Amino acid sequence: MGAHAHDTHAAHHDAHAAHHHHQESWVSKYIFSQDHKMISKQFLVTAIIMAWVAVIMSILFRLQLAWPGEGFAFTNFFLGDKWAPGGVLNSNMYLALVTIHGTIMVFFVLTGGLSGTFSNLLIPLQVGARDMASGFLNMLSYWFFFLSSILMLASLFVEGGPASSGWTVYPPLSALPEAIPGSGTGMTLWLLSMAIFIASALLGGLNYVVTILNLRTKGMKMTRMPLTIWAFFITAVLGILSFPVLLSCALLLLLDRSLGTSFYLSDIHIGGEALEQTGGSPILFQHLFWFLGHPEVYIVLLPALGITSEVIATNARKPIFGYRAMIGSILAIGFLSFIVWGHHMYLTGMNPFLGSVFVFTTLLIAIPSAVKVFNYLTTLWRGNIVMTPAMLFSIGLVATFIAGGLTGIILADSALDINVHDTYFVVAHFHIVMGMSAIFGMFAGIYHWFPKMYGRMMNTKLGYAHFWITFVCAFGVFFPMHFVGLAGAPRRYYDYSEFPFLNGVTDLNVLITVFAIIGGAAQMIFTYNFFYSIYRGQKAVQNPWRSNTLEWTTPVEHIHGNWPGPIPTVHRWPYDYSKPGKAEDFVPQTVPLEHGEDEEHG
Repeated sequence: MGAHAHDTHAAHHDAHAAHHHHQESWVSKYIFSQDHKMISKQFLVTAIIMAWVAVIMSILFRLQLAWPGEGFAFTNFFLGDKWAPGGVLNSNMYLALVTIHGTIMVFFVLTGGLSGTFSNLLIPLQVGARDMASGFLNMLSYWFFFLSSILMLASLFVEGGPASSGWTVYPPLSALPEAIPGSGTGMTLWLLSMAIFIASALLGGLNYVVTILNLRTKGMKMTRMPLTIWAFFITAVLGILSFPVLLSCALLLLLDRSLGTSFYLSDIHIGGEALEQTGGSPILFQHLFWFLGHPEVYIVLLPALGITSEVIATNARKPIFGYRAMIGSILAIGFLSFIVWGHHMYLTGMNPFLGSVFVFTTLLIAIPSAVKVFNYLTTLWRGNIVMTPAMLFSIGLVATFIAGGLTGIILADSALDINVHDTYFVVAHFHIVMGMSAIFGMFAGIYHWFPKMYGRMMNTKLGYAHFWITFVCAFGVFFPMHFVGLAGAPRRYYDYSEFPFLNGVTDLNVLITVFAIIGGAAQMIFTYNFFYSIYRGQKAVQNPWRSNTLEWTTPVEHIHGNWPGPIPTVHRWPYDYSKPGKAEDFVPQTVPLEHGEDEEHG
């Protein structure tokens, strides 16, 4: 009865969608689209634009760190005489660039760009649904994301400059409009932008969860879902549970800034005069911020790890090793990510016993992370590997995940962390383990599913060049930062030449900046390849990678509803590669099991 009702509803929806499709104008199809495939492209292109803004910002402040006080036409071109007189970066704008660069990368590229693009593209296609549960909410999710991006960019042009208190916006700098120039209107715009971004993330996350739980096609049991879908599912759950905490954190900060409340302020003196606010605590802000901040690491990482699972299995032509263990590790990472936030706060006067609890839970999260690495390596072992650009970036992710994870063990231990806290050692760690791993996963996903998004292939040779230059430069930038941090260099300092004990890091800063410029320029290869291939790339066949998952059963040309006829039925798990007794080295999920054939689950 329920199945019949579902089929009737689906048929009605398909008929309505087909009728609606013919009436769509250019605006409703390309701008205010409710088609998940178009919305995924909107997220991706917006994220690419925001990423370029962040890349240019990073080069601007790296020039200052490598050659402090020197003028550069490049700096003056982007910032003008107000913020870069004579091409020399203003110290207040330096702090603003560091702040907005971090904010854009963490939220607008790695969160919105990665999840927004691939959750939208793949969830309906891989679980066998015509579209997201709510196309309208999906459209709203993108437009909230777009509006928050515009507000964040608009903060660059206000009188006092954008927010300048670091991407973590700790009070009191963020709570007192008069504290520094970037604490004024730019900080208010930052908070408004993040509030709208959180609304976007929540609308998207609820849509993803409902679609995965309720709209799977016949035969698509939870244990037959690709690991991409498991990763997107847990990511959405993490966002739904943790983003509201950041929203409350930001709203309380707005109240402190605007209405004279004292949630985060107490006993503050400005210009020799005491403020009226008493009784608050900036440590409360840290608890609220990092309760989102550490799940956020895995909101960024899990989609990249899910994409990597799919790409490695497909291009190693082997079943993913330990499918159920991989699901278990995703669930364990999701759970543990909520009970480790205190390792960001060892220097806040935390009770040593409480600190030891956070040491234990933080080290514990290394176990499911190690399971994933082990399973990737064993999937690659003796595989018939096809070195596509997507495969290279996936293997690159495994390398950065291992390298960054090793330094994470140091930062997890409170006794060791105290020595390098808030130095460049921390910057190096999270850029490798979170930044580069997630970026590599994003690139892997773009190269792998570009044919599904645009019906054309990206240039493989340009993809190889993009990977190798990016990979070498990533380690060239972030590996030396460990030594800068071990030398005692604090993060966010404008000019290290003012401190004689840091004279030894000058040459390293020059080296890091040179690699950053080359690595940034290498992204022009990707950008050219991406936009050129949309219009001039080689036309794709239906299943260019000979993959098993459902998205490759849809036609190359996009249609509303994904499949022209009935939605396919699923009969097997998604990783039947090189199965003994089969003529081909892949068996799509839609192929029924033969008599006596076992369904493997790894």
